[in-house]
Amino acid sequence: MAESTTPAAAIDAPPVRAEDFEVAARAILPKGIYDYFAGGAEDEAALAGNRAAFARWRFRYRVLTGASDPDLSLELLGQRFAMPVQLAPAATQKMAHPDGELGAAKAATAAGVVYCLSTLSTTSMETVASAAGVRWFQLYVFKDRGITTELVDRAAAAGYQAIALTVDTPILGRRERDLRNAFGMPAGFQYENLVGPLARAGPADLGQSALAQYFSFQLDHALTFKDLEWLAGHTRLPVLVKGVVRADDARRSVSAGARGVIVSNHGGRQLDYSIATLDALPAVVDEVGGDVPVLVDGGIRRGTDVLKALALGARSVMIGRPYLWALAVGGGDGVRGLLEILREEIAVSMSLLGVRRLDELTPDLLAGP
Repeated sequence: MAESTTPAAAIDAPPVRAEDFEVAARAILPKGIYDYFAGGAEDEAALAGNRAAFARWRFRYRVLTGASDPDLSLELLGQRFAMPVQLAPAATQKMAHPDGELGAAKAATAAGVVYCLSTLSTTSMETVASAAGVRWFQLYVFKDRGITTELVDRAAAAGYQAIALTVDTPILGRRERDLRNAFGMPAGFQYENLVGPLARAGPADLGQSALAQYFSFQLDHALTFKDLEWLAGHTRLPVLVKGVVRADDARRSVSAGARGVIVSNHGGRQLDYSIATLDALPAVVDEVGGDVPVLVDGGIRRGTDVLKALALGARSVMIGRPYLWALAVGGGDGVRGLLEILREEIAVSMSLLGVRRLDELTPDLLAGP
């Protein structure tokens, strides 16, 4: 099904929270595009579970700590960042707004955080590199290993500082919204990091998903830890493994050469009823957190969510859908506005929690399950 998207209209009132952007985005995006970004797998239980996990925790705040001007900065893979929120990889961002990946990358750079570019981006990695600061490249492994090595080598040549290897998509999850919409890439868009037949997912028949068909035909379905070892040995860039929810998989990933772990269930878009990422986080941190940085994504909508994740051991968090909604509503400026909202929420909540630095966020500040 071909759809077109138009530049987002201004919203009636300035957003004051991340979820305000989604309300506005839903009103302006074509249904198929909104559903593609918003949807999860099957019953969408994993999607809802990511969000619900944060609600199960409450704060045991400290008082009289003098925490009126907290420091939100952190170090990650040898780089210093302004706050513990990074932009996760998300495909085809020009479907949200013409600014696309370039606008989001510029916003991340202005905010002093990482922008992670998807393999399936609608802006080339070289174009993004021309305007972005710290940037990572998310990698899918193609059946043709030569395509994969070329992508990694191009990323290194373009100044990307890390590779985020997605490991939770041996096949694409059943995203029923996309099946109902017979969703395919709208006319005029393509995967700009790729060429020829690889550059488009194409149209979809009724009851089918063009992206699922693309994954089935083009991507390697049988990755193992040997493939991670190969990748870590091929590139000088640090490799982070994205899509881990088990402590034993995290340990095996580090043993195979991973320099970081991103606890993720793909935003609830792969295996439904997957464990919520916040629930998976502590065991992964206990297993490898002393060796490599552990990040987490999934369900993060508030500054308080960020602080809960950090108190449970994450070094930083990544957000996906929230910045896509902000991009849809206001382009790159919308993403800047979202990041400023999150920065302010984190700072206010740290002060009220009695915390002056991120390394003071510890599990004893939480009461929960």
